[in-house]
Amino acid sequence: MKTVSELLASIPTGLFIDGEFVDSESGERFDVLNPATGEVIAQVANASPADGARAMDCAAAAQEKWAATAPRVRAEILRRAFDLMNTTYRDDLAMIMTLEMGKPLPQADGEVTYGAEFFRWFSEEAARIRGDYFRVPEGHIQAIVVRRPIGPCIFITPWNFPLAMATRKAGPAFAAGNVALLKPSEDTPLTALFFAKIMKEAGLPDGVLAVLPTLRSPEVTGPLLQDSRMRKLSFTGSTRVGKALLKECADNVLRTSMELGGNAPFIVFEDADVDLAVQSALMTKMRNMGQACNAADHFFVHEDVYDEFTQKFAAAIGSQTVGDGLESGVDVGPLISERQLNGVAGMVDRAVESGARALTGGARIEGNGFFYQPTLLVDVAPDAEIMTDEIFGPVAPVVKFNDEKELVRMVNEDTVGLGGYFHTKDIGRILRLAEQLEIGMLGVNTGTISNAGAPFGGMKQSGMGREGGKEGIEEYLETVYVGLPAPVFD
Repeated sequence: MKTVSELLASIPTGLFIDGEFVDSESGERFDVLNPATGEVIAQVANASPADGARAMDCAAAAQEKWAATAPRVRAEILRRAFDLMNTTYRDDLAMIMTLEMGKPLPQADGEVTYGAEFFRWFSEEAARIRGDYFRVPEGHIQAIVVRRPIGPCIFITPWNFPLAMATRKAGPAFAAGNVALLKPSEDTPLTALFFAKIMKEAGLPDGVLAVLPTLRSPEVTGPLLQDSRMRKLSFTGSTRVGKALLKECADNVLRTSMELGGNAPFIVFEDADVDLAVQSALMTKMRNMGQACNAADHFFVHEDVYDEFTQKFAAAIGSQTVGDGLESGVDVGPLISERQLNGVAGMVDRAVESGARALTGGARIEGNGFFYQPTLLVDVAPDAEIMTDEIFGPVAPVVKFNDEKELVRMVNEDTVGLGGYFHTKDIGRILRLAEQLEIGMLGVNTGTISNAGAPFGGMKQSGMGREGGKEGIEEYLETVYVGLPAPVFD
């Protein structure tokens, strides 16, 4: 494994345009911080609107040839990228994510596995794009349905899963024959730039991918969304920003995929295996320091098992080791930024002021970096801010309940519905809640639901469209109907 200095020296820091790493048109650069120390670890090029326009020109020029490239050829490029991520660059990718995002190294390694899998999955889907052929009901037209690439796409990705959020979009887009411009989070541009390096080594043709780190996101992405050659936006981020982007996309009537905010409930029923529920809760709450859109955000526990669950869950949370993700044995790393730390700390403080109690944690960790104690809150009001707003931190507020119907009503009152989890042994309840809860993804007796082979996405203000699964490539295909005179047989 490389040392940190050796690794940082190997990461490109320019914009990736037309197959090359280049300086920005303005010559500006910006700092990338390590959230565990607050120190600057790199400076990367700061894309300007002119850089975005150049990248769009190169992408548009590459679209026709890439769309015409044989599906098997596209598939083999994706498969080579999968192999490079899993072998040659596995350790590098994991360490880069830990350095710029903070997650513990074993979790970053897990993201490499998860992120790379989208390329293996969609390399297999590339050769399976199908149309249709049928006679219309009246019998006079023979219909041919053609599926073809949608055209140039723009991806806007968040900082919490900097590799997987890029591959989850790029995998199906490239498999379907589309070119793409990637605007990564300004907090985690190094992963995206290293990803571009891997794609170039895998044989992706020049112009098919551009990577545009920038501190001037609206100035860069705005003109791209208005460009008549652009066909699709795929965005992962907050509901607030997603709504603003949807308004921008309306003028150009762009196809959109939106994976927006979550506020996932975690429900423990009276018949649950409490020890399994605690294990699952710890996994889905503390993974990525709680900074995941499908992380369990707030907890509803039946009164019959409330005391047992909260005591065991508090002990499990209190046993978590907090520290720099590069250090061995660390379970919980820093939050991404001081702003995020202040937001989480403020929500907990206001909850405690309103009557909640911290069974464990409940405070910042002083010193360098942006650390917050893993926290369990009880005596929380169901309508408290910390129950209704997404926390995005290592904090678990718990509410007691005793009526399933009332619980469903409370959960469905939420404006978002991305992920949710519940523990029960009752198969009837499982099937009932699958149809009643207004949530796009449900984990039953487990804390893990994300998989490249399954559709990822939510309901209501959690977004639109699905990523992953067989549904994922549909988001990047146009449907063309060709009607021919039906053949006449003597």
